Amino acid sequence: MSRYLRINPADNVAVALTGLHAGEVVESGLTLAEDIPAGHKFTLRPLAEGENVIKYGFPIGHVTRNVGEGHLVDHSCIKTNLSGILDYRYEPGSGSAAPQIPSQARFFKGFRRADGQVGVRNQIWIIPTVGCVNGICNTLAQTLRDEKRGSMGSVDAIVAFPHNYGCSQLGEDHENTRTILADMVHHPNAGGVLVVSLGCENNQLDAFRKLVGDVDPGRVRMIRMQDVEGDEVEYGMQQLRGIFDACSSDVRVDVPVSELRIGLKCGGSDGLSGITANPLLGRFSDWLAARGGTTVLTEVPEMFGAETLLMNRCCDEATFERTVHLINDFKEYFIRNEQPVYENPSPGNKAGGISTLEEKSLGCTQKSGSSPVMGVLRYGERIREHGLNLLSAPGNDLVASTALGASGCQMVLFTTGRGTPFGSFVPTMKISTNSALAARKYGWIDFNAGVLADGDVSMDTLAGQFADYVIAVASGEPVRSEINGCREIAIFKTGVTL
Repeated sequence: MSRYLRINPADNVAVALTGLHAGEVVESGLTLAEDIPAGHKFTLRPLAEGENVIKYGFPIGHVTRNVGEGHLVDHSCIKTNLSGILDYRYEPGSGSAAPQIPSQARFFKGFRRADGQVGVRNQIWIIPTVGCVNGICNTLAQTLRDEKRGSMGSVDAIVAFPHNYGCSQLGEDHENTRTILADMVHHPNAGGVLVVSLGCENNQLDAFRKLVGDVDPGRVRMIRMQDVEGDEVEYGMQQLRGIFDACSSDVRVDVPVSELRIGLKCGGSDGLSGITANPLLGRFSDWLAARGGTTVLTEVPEMFGAETLLMNRCCDEATFERTVHLINDFKEYFIRNEQPVYENPSPGNKAGGISTLEEKSLGCTQKSGSSPVMGVLRYGERIREHGLNLLSAPGNDLVASTALGASGCQMVLFTTGRGTPFGSFVPTMKISTNSALAARKYGWIDFNAGVLADGDVSMDTLAGQFADYVIAVASGEPVRSEINGCREIAIFKTGVTL
């Protein structure tokens, strides 16, 4: 197998798939001038100061000094070409064609809810309206778990979701909190929900109840702890027992994959992310869209530099305009806070071989495949369109994954080259970009896409295996974050805390 890859014929750098050493002969007799770590780039010809570095067939920045042939190219010698707010023009390309629906039907085992939604889990959630009752919510969850141990029926988890908000917030922050929590109440992975309020917080229960709207009162109950006489934990347990009785006999039924809604996310990326795991998710996204299902791509700052590729795949000009607003609104957010728009790669990204935001974004957007963009969602907005959607949220792993779940995604597919144990409030599947990570962090990683770099399997074969695995998870097979008890939420905060 080859130990390096020139991704596009136009590229003037190649990527080491394994560690390479000075003196090795590669690419038409080129001799490496220094060691190249796995995932990092090296020059295929000399680059003059100011010359663009080409990867994926696109510029990913320019070198800040002369770099000889066979040398490492990393953040020490490359700088972004990006700056400021841009004007865009809709230039739809071949990627905007609607996918053809295959004749082969695929199904998963899911929970059909009364409102028509389908869950891939049947859980009881305890959601605080305000951080002041986090402790009570945790106590309620643990007490019910202890009480029902060994007799859970079809309930696969009882989880509290503490957070720090719901009071001392203003404007957009206050609405973000209310919206995300209301989205969770309606999520189909929850067979039942107990909403716990304190009583004096900004997020008043009566107003929150109106925001949530119609629910099944047997499965969704709301209590205000300051109004409870006596033992508030016992009162909460009475409500939870009723919720448990309502959903513990729910059963999985056959559901077409067209009703899957899957979030696409990456974190702790490395130089192999855009070569292995992210393209694998792109293949899956196209596979699911072709069968009438839905995928959602987010982390808007990691679209900067590759946004025109998404814009030109928009299904129509109105969707293109919404995508322009998605991008520029997030740039304005950076500018308002006097932060650089294009300073994104983290220390872990850089150590893994990613040098500029263009490079990170071109790798990140591989997760979207080639299907047309059918919808654009504001933060906290729920999915309306089948097919590929774009969602406004930052790159932060837990904030973005929470936003994906709140949009209605039943699970999140999360690619990583560095590894992370976290899980959001929906199943959060970890896909490694390299085999070394999968072997080292087997307690975190669910699926290894690194075999693509190893040359052990073709993309076609692995994509088929991956689709089968996603269906198995949707049908109830737990991912590592669930097994490890890693379930959390994080809400996007932009303003003042009182």
